[in-house]
Amino acid sequence: MNLTAQQRYPEIELAGAVVLITGAGRGIGRATAHAMAARGAKVAVADLDRAAADEVAAEIGSAARAYTLDVRTRPSWDACVAAVTDENGPIDVLVGNAGVMPVAAFLDEPDEIGETTIDVNVWGLIHGMRAVAPAMVARGRGHIVNVASLAGKIAIPGLAVYNASKFAAVGLSSTARLEFAEAGVSVSTVLPSAVRTTLTSGLPLGKGLPTVDPEDIAAAVVRTVSTRRAQTPVPGYLAALDLGLAVSPEPLLTLIRKLVGGNRAITSVAAADRADYEDRVKSITRTSPPARAEADRNS
Repeated sequence: MNLTAQQRYPEIELAGAVVLITGAGRGIGRATAHAMAARGAKVAVADLDRAAADEVAAEIGSAARAYTLDVRTRPSWDACVAAVTDENGPIDVLVGNAGVMPVAAFLDEPDEIGETTIDVNVWGLIHGMRAVAPAMVARGRGHIVNVASLAGKIAIPGLAVYNASKFAAVGLSSTARLEFAEAGVSVSTVLPSAVRTTLTSGLPLGKGLPTVDPEDIAAAVVRTVSTRRAQTPVPGYLAALDLGLAVSPEPLLTLIRKLVGGNRAITSVAAADRADYEDRVKSITRTSPPARAEADRNS
């Protein structure tokens, strides 16, 4: 007998559930924190930018608490998870949302920027699941939802390392889902199209690429708690993308990219509009994860 996701995994009621959200100080994370709190969850608003996390927690009120978290490091994860658990109880839902998206031609992007992208977008998810999932497995229930991107399915010039990180996020989540399923712990991936946040500031949206709001992604994240779907593209009609990519010959895909301006991330960026975001990524990069800083000192 084939069981549905709802039958296979123990139900999680969001009312009273403890939800830890990374990158929750702005954008999708902020919208998700509000959406979870609106459904009665106790929300842990985690972000490297503690001031931003404090602001979101204040917006929500008593249902939320702010935490400092550098997703790139396991010690920061362990400290954050311990604090959340001590103050709220066991974590029922983990939302791996923190991410960065530098834009540059592959050969022009500095190594340290690429390293930050992989550290945040990939190691952030690895460390997070390893810090949170063991307790879920021991209890026999829990849900993890990782916010990836449609860039984890289709290549976009100007985003090569970002593409690599999101392809990795999709593969990581899919495999962890298989490993955790027998223990009653589900892993879902949400794959947004272009989202109207600072992450896409300065990029020419709207031509051939559907754009959505952070609240649309937050709603999809919330839905996975009940559906436990493996992958949820946003907008939903992009679910056919996998099949289309699999059966379309490369010349056709190249033509489609040309028609929709597929090189826009290289050729049409409004640098002035994107400057604040790129500076924020550089500021994260300058604060190297402890493990890498130690390795650099010893090299």
